[in-house]
Amino acid sequence: MELTRDTGWALLTEYNHEPFHLRHALTVEAVMGWYARQLGYGDQADFWSLAGLLHDVDFEQWPEEHCVKAKDLLAQAGASPALIHAVVCHGYGMTGVDVAPEHQMEKVLFAADELTGLIGAAALMRPSKSTKDMELKSLKKKFKDKKFAAGCSRDVITQGAQLLGWELDHLLEETLKAMQDSEDAIESACAALH
Repeated sequence: MELTRDTGWALLTEYNHEPFHLRHALTVEAVMGWYARQLGYGDQADFWSLAGLLHDVDFEQWPEEHCVKAKDLLAQAGASPALIHAVVCHGYGMTGVDVAPEHQMEKVLFAADELTGLIGAAALMRPSKSTKDMELKSLKKKFKDKKFAAGCSRDVITQGAQLLGWELDHLLEETLKAMQDSEDAIESACAALH
């Protein structure tokens, strides 16, 4: 039996306490659910969202073993092999992980993970502190500025678009839309953390 959203959240918060990491998990959860519905996988939206929620379950405590330690944590919690594979492969090529994203959901997670961080950082620079009034051209400018949010790998984002068979602009635009559409729900979930 797959983890539920509640058991997934309990697992995440057992190993993650930093508000930044929890916000990122909630953001990627929302974006993955949005993508599932947009791409015709609405019946799998809960699974896509759960993969997004748990993708960094090991990052806060074991950054040097990111995506390696997650496999054990998820297996101990009773996660399905499909969920474990999705979480592990989002670190493909980054953390000594040689498990490549295969399914559409895994490719979206790989591509959107870093990009949500970049979009979130760009939103914080805006007077509104929101994605809702952000335009694609503004995001593209931030993407091209390698000094801005330098921790968000442009190479991974570009590779993610290639894995999906999408133009980079399409990935940027769709992920921005996903964050805009999900912003209220993300803010509400983050407010509940305090």
